[in-house]
Amino acid sequence: MLLDTPSLYFRAYYGVPESMTAPDGMPINAVRGLIDMIATLVRQHSPTELVACMDADWRPAFRVAAIPTYKAHRVASGNEESVPDTLVPQVPVIEDVLDALGIARIGVPGYEADDVIGTLATKASGAVDIVTGDRDLFQLVDDAKPCRALYTVRGIRNLQMVDEAFVADKYGIPGRTYADFATLRGDPSDGLPGVAGIGEKTAAALITRFGSLTALMAALDSGVTDGFPAGARTKLAAARDYLSVAPGVVEVARDAPVPDLDLTCPAKPRDPERLVALADRYGLDGPLNRLLATLADR
Repeated sequence: MLLDTPSLYFRAYYGVPESMTAPDGMPINAVRGLIDMIATLVRQHSPTELVACMDADWRPAFRVAAIPTYKAHRVASGNEESVPDTLVPQVPVIEDVLDALGIARIGVPGYEADDVIGTLATKASGAVDIVTGDRDLFQLVDDAKPCRALYTVRGIRNLQMVDEAFVADKYGIPGRTYADFATLRGDPSDGLPGVAGIGEKTAAALITRFGSLTALMAALDSGVTDGFPAGARTKLAAARDYLSVAPGVVEVARDAPVPDLDLTCPAKPRDPERLVALADRYGLDGPLNRLLATLADR
């Protein structure tokens, strides 16, 4: 089980009231919410391996160099992400708690959590569940592996199971072609423009007709006209510069230099004394006891 940890703690932050505070008054809603999410996930899915994947770089240089608008609207200053003031101090607490629990926590310099997930999912020898609220990770869905996404749009207790059939039904494309489809369509939430004039329906029709973005561009270059909706060839030709670099931005890395760590889902905490200290300082006894009981019982 691969956790898109930033996606989950942002969801916890907005889903749990800020009235949840530590004894010193510090809001601790994201920490408590994430701990309870992990307890629910472990209880419902009993993973043998569990990884909290992190953003070591939320806006990697290689993606910005290709498309400067990538996540530009989320920049606070410099290359710092705009994050709520009361969430910022909770992230180090989350990291400390995960480490004390013994849950593998992996971030790779120069890469996003998505890239860690893509690399670990590719390397995994068995079934993979990716827990995320980010549709970008639908590109990793693979029924043959199997690899599926547990999509949090309806909440942790009501996860949407995303497999190839879901992708095909939802977007009208072959199940493993989400990245190509997203490249054409674009994604304003990530600052990706897509191809001007190519909406979701046309993008789906093109990917379904040609099977992949590579095959689509080959058909465009060879002068093929069959299978192109009216005006689509002109729009694609005008977007050639974008299409030459966008796949490297949209596609998650599958070869990030991920460290070789023990990914086993722990049955007991790695550092009990540190965990007790964190529980006392931040008032985390309830959620930590629930998680510890779940880990011990799996």
